[in-house]
Amino acid sequence: MDEITIYSTSWCVDCRRAKQFLKDRGVAYSEVNIDEDPDAEELVLQVNKGRRKVPTIKVGDRYFACSPFDPYQLSSELHIPMNK
Repeated sequence: MDEITIYSTSWCVDCRRAKQFLKDRGVAYSEVNIDEDPDAEELVLQVNKGRRKVPTIKVGDRYFACSPFDPYQLSSELHIPMNK
């Protein structure tokens, strides 16, 4: 599987849900807090057409927002099972 990066914030409930979804399935990821990294915030704005949507997830060279959190979307986008 391609490397996964989650662009998130510390206060985002949808971010916590997405990270827990991945942890429960043993999927490794790295995390970037856009409140602490202005360049990452700019990237999130750019890939979401000016919207500050978190979590924004990068898989390989592809970005998608999972906001609001949707386990079916995350499962489909990452090709991982819905069930643990």
